[in-house]
Amino acid sequence: MNTKKRALGKGLSALLDNSIIEAQPVYDIEKHLPAVGTIGKVPLDIIETNPFQPREDFNEEALKELSASIKEQGVIQPVTVRKTDDNKLQLITGERRCKAARMAGLETIPAYIVTATDHSMLEMAIVENIQRENLNPVEIALGFRQLVQEYNLTQEMLSEKVGKSRPSIANYMRLLNLPGEIQIALRHEAITMGHARALLGIEDTTTQLEVYQDILAEGLSVRDVEEIVKNISLAKTHPEEAEKTEKPARPVRNEFEKLQKDLSYLFDCKVQVKTRVNGKGSIVMHFASDEELERLLKLLKK
Repeated sequence: MNTKKRALGKGLSALLDNSIIEAQPVYDIEKHLPAVGTIGKVPLDIIETNPFQPREDFNEEALKELSASIKEQGVIQPVTVRKTDDNKLQLITGERRCKAARMAGLETIPAYIVTATDHSMLEMAIVENIQRENLNPVEIALGFRQLVQEYNLTQEMLSEKVGKSRPSIANYMRLLNLPGEIQIALRHEAITMGHARALLGIEDTTTQLEVYQDILAEGLSVRDVEEIVKNISLAKTHPEEAEKTEKPARPVRNEFEKLQKDLSYLFDCKVQVKTRVNGKGSIVMHFASDEELERLLKLLKK
């Protein structure tokens, strides 16, 4: 019996001794960081984000998919980092990979170590994202404007650096002249760059927003918007020509408002009547559920 007790005591003692975990060495950038121009694994928790990163929107679902892939395959392409003057690591490219790697529970990530100035960091971040087509048009435009303003570049100089034609760069930067509401829609892909470029042909902000609302409500194509803009311009410069293109007997605004009320009452739902400069227009019926849609369809079939 005593022998069993001694054996138990010895086993418990051994278990306690083995439970002492050896402290992991702290990562020392001076000692452990791979040489400039080489690739090595570095801890994710010491990598700071790139303050010059032009990309602001990250698709959560796409990040989850990348994270799942990283769990299976690891990080295939290294991120790019630089060492700062205060001995920290700053991300240049690969923020999406870093986010997904953290999401996958990784502690380290393969990184390409480079020497880079603030100027080249911004340039590399923009070029990489443009080449991968990861930026939306507004983010690209903001990145271009930042390069032009901070480093006193002409559009021709910028064209050489990022591999885009000067007219293309000009078209992107003009998007920043649009009202904020339209820029947000472009960022979220509610409209295309073609729509946005067409809207730039309208000088008046209020009219831009009105046509933008028509795009959303009526699902207008880029060609439709270009035709609207053409007619708006024609009405200003050659009103006599515009009159010829417009349909006669166009109802006045008060008549449209009455028509909207009558239709809303008839169908028991919100109805909008919209017209454009060329006399074309649409009637939009709003419904809040599948059941309400079924009800409206039955009424329309009568």
